[in-house]
Amino acid sequence: MNYENIMSIKIKTIIFVSILVTLVGCNSKKGSKNSDTAAEAAAAEKSPTETRVDSASYYKKITEIANGDTTGRWPVLNQPIPNAGAILPFKRIVAYYGNLYSVKMGILGEFPPKEVWRRLNEEVAAWNKADSLTPVQPAIHYIAVVAQGSPMPDGKFCKRMPAEQIDSAIAIAKMGNAIVFLDIQVSKSTYQHEVPLLEKYLKMPKVHLGIDPEFSMKDGSIPGKKIGTINADDINYCSNFLAKLVKDNNLPPKILVVHRFTQGMVRNYKDIKLRPEVQIVMHMDGWGEPILKRSTYKLYINKEPVQFTGFKLFYKNDLKKAPHTMLTPNDLMKLKPQPIYIQYQ
Repeated sequence: MNYENIMSIKIKTIIFVSILVTLVGCNSKKGSKNSDTAAEAAAAEKSPTETRVDSASYYKKITEIANGDTTGRWPVLNQPIPNAGAILPFKRIVAYYGNLYSVKMGILGEFPPKEVWRRLNEEVAAWNKADSLTPVQPAIHYIAVVAQGSPMPDGKFCKRMPAEQIDSAIAIAKMGNAIVFLDIQVSKSTYQHEVPLLEKYLKMPKVHLGIDPEFSMKDGSIPGKKIGTINADDINYCSNFLAKLVKDNNLPPKILVVHRFTQGMVRNYKDIKLRPEVQIVMHMDGWGEPILKRSTYKLYINKEPVQFTGFKLFYKNDLKKAPHTMLTPNDLMKLKPQPIYIQYQ
């Protein structure tokens, strides 16, 4: 039996079980009017964080974006069904990345807000055309903690952006009904120290988190001198922190984006814990010619499945080796699995 038939059987089984559970639940309620009333009251008291998205629709969509993968790695089936309000995989996120202080760190710092949105809307339109079945959710991915080559006054080699800058990034996002990612380049600090400092923002329903292992210097090196690393414990800490915020504040699921373009950047991926309150994206963050980017995606994203995948496109660095061009939405739609988070720098 081929892989496509196996997946078809799995999906049909999931749908059948969902229907059976519904029917059993309906039959069990026929005993008395009082039991109906009690069930309705219980449902009314249930918070959104205790309800889940439709399992059949969820598995159908993650199977679609697996794009016919025959390795058996995709889709990831042994994962919890996310809480109601989950963005992924029902929408594809298309994000603009950067820091408002820096022209070199990404497009957010290169242009004024109106021009940023003119350009981002062009990318959104291109993705809507490439995949009409998956609506686009625009996003602003802002580097809120920036690795430094020298220590800050507190001895950490990272600079935390002031509140007014983060507020500006959120204001730019509101111009186009976008969600926001606050990215942490942890440097010689720790996620246990840095993530809680952003709690007031992460409590906002439309604010999510990104972490960049490239600048996680566990060996004490200066950021930028070598590529850093994180492990499953780091990711699990961030995920658990977000999950607690979701539960305590009755929020829709958070998204955690993890940058990656080498084997060593993320260790012990099999120990990463998945939760219904948090959706994890392993994001291919490397730049270069198309063949190199595809290879990196295959080696470090496809071969070590976690939950969802992302892909970064660089307006400048991807074009350094002429005559190469940037990969297009149609090109990325051919990947297995199809990335559900797209970032432009």
